[in-house]
Amino acid sequence: QVQVVESGGGLVQAGGSLRLSCAASGSTFIINAMGWYRQAPGKQRELVARFNSDGSTNYADNVKGRFTISRDGTKNTVTLQMNSLKPDDTAVYYCAAKRRGSTWYAQNHYWGQGTQVTVSS
Repeated sequence: QVQVVESGGGLVQAGGSLRLSCAASGSTFIINAMGWYRQAPGKQRELVARFNSDGSTNYADNVKGRFTISRDGTKNTVTLQMNSLKPDDTAVYYCAAKRRGSTWYAQNHYWGQGTQVTVSS
């Protein structure tokens, strides 16, 4: 089993910055990529940024140029640097770890508990 834990959420004014971190532990040989998703009240969960298994990245169009995803050498820790935050970025942010042998379109990812990000105007 894999445990995924996020941290770094909080309240920030529009234009400010936050840095989220996520660490996967346990049987980490099972996973080969990690990323960030978010869910605002009344909306579906959506991609924010993620690594693919080959090291390439995907970003949502509405965060490109503002958010940056990075990882450490173990590939089991990821960071989301969020700059120029907007009120529309307010959501619960979830870290996900993708199983080796699966795609990001599968339904068997390991998920963190979520961390609240609130951006005030």
